[in-house]
Amino acid sequence: MKQELIIAGFGGQGVMSMGQLLAYAAMKEGKEVSWLPSYGPEQRGGTANVSVVISDSKFGSPVIDRPTSLIALNNPSFQKFEPSVKEGGEIFINEDLVTVQSGRKDITVHLIPALTVANELNEQRTAGMVILGAFITKTGILKAESLLSALTYLLGTKKDHLIPVNRQAILRGEKIIRKALSSIN
Repeated sequence: MKQELIIAGFGGQGVMSMGQLLAYAAMKEGKEVSWLPSYGPEQRGGTANVSVVISDSKFGSPVIDRPTSLIALNNPSFQKFEPSVKEGGEIFINEDLVTVQSGRKDITVHLIPALTVANELNEQRTAGMVILGAFITKTGILKAESLLSALTYLLGTKKDHLIPVNRQAILRGEKIIRKALSSIN
């Protein structure tokens, strides 16, 4: 299995952290992985995207021209990267901030109310974890335990009090995508 993912949004939305988490989690599972960040003119408030490739086997390049998946956290990111998603690919949208829609019939779009859930958890910074929970559940590329282990590693002991709310965010993302998929079937 191989996932070529682009995560895109404004600086300050946790785009780079989301990519790092996926990369660490993939390494913990013994997968081949690359993480390639790209920043706009300024970090906070500017555009930011990260390319993450996760594979069960070796691959040649970390550069992604046609991603299998896209996580879009805002309108400009959706508009920029939606056309490049491979036929049969998937887009995971923060539906609280992305108001434009895809006209493509050859991809699957998942609407995730990430900011709404993060606000319900009283921690806006967990919005990315909600979407990552949905992404890993739908694609099956990683286990939630691996993602949490990576989060524990990246946060360190000084911020380990944030682990429980991030766990809740991942589980809520998982629940949202499972509910959406069961209503389709």
